[in-house]
Amino acid sequence: MRSTRDRPIHPDDSTTRARIRDAAVLLFGRSGYDATSLRAIAQAAGVSAGLVIHHFGSKEQLRAACDEHIVEAVLGRKESLAGSDLAATMQRWLADVDSYRPDLDYLSRMITDGSAAGDRLFDSLVERTEKMLDDGESAGIMTESSDQRMRAVLVATYGLVPLVFERHIGRALGEPGLSEGAIRRMTIPTLELYTHGLYASEATLEAARQALGRSAPSRTNNAQEGADGPRD
Repeated sequence: MRSTRDRPIHPDDSTTRARIRDAAVLLFGRSGYDATSLRAIAQAAGVSAGLVIHHFGSKEQLRAACDEHIVEAVLGRKESLAGSDLAATMQRWLADVDSYRPDLDYLSRMITDGSAAGDRLFDSLVERTEKMLDDGESAGIMTESSDQRMRAVLVATYGLVPLVFERHIGRALGEPGLSEGAIRRMTIPTLELYTHGLYASEATLEAARQALGRSAPSRTNNAQEGADGPRD
């Protein structure tokens, strides 16, 4: 069974409002928004239901505060987005799954529940991934793509798969979800897939290109497209 232990509360984040928010992140992530009552959140935070309303106004406004908290934790503060490091955040969370379990559970639900905040978070992940791919291609450490935007969508989605399919990944590996053993086991095969690819020849790729009437990407063509305007 997955741990639901609270992550440590830092001294500068120990206010009553923060305790209520953290309790809501824990319970919303574990049981879902509809199945979680304000009374349950108040009990988990050690306060009265009236104090929850005093600080947040309503259950919906409390969820909005939780959404903002998770987005900031993943992407950084709005005023410092350029300096935030998504990869470092996820590595820190996955390196101590038990402590950050509430955040991981909440993030998983946020991405899949169809909320506007989840949509904005995914869009931001795609934008940042596309920039990372563009920078990697310019630096010569990544191969070019015939459709960089689509590749960014695929890479961003793949990065979220372990969160969304944690239970199934754990079952397949004989692990209790995203355990330390599961994460360590995923690391090298994931990098092998990104580094070496899957197919030993380009036969399948060429067949797909012919079927779709597309040709291989050209650095010259891509550079010209970049000068003329955005890719399709």
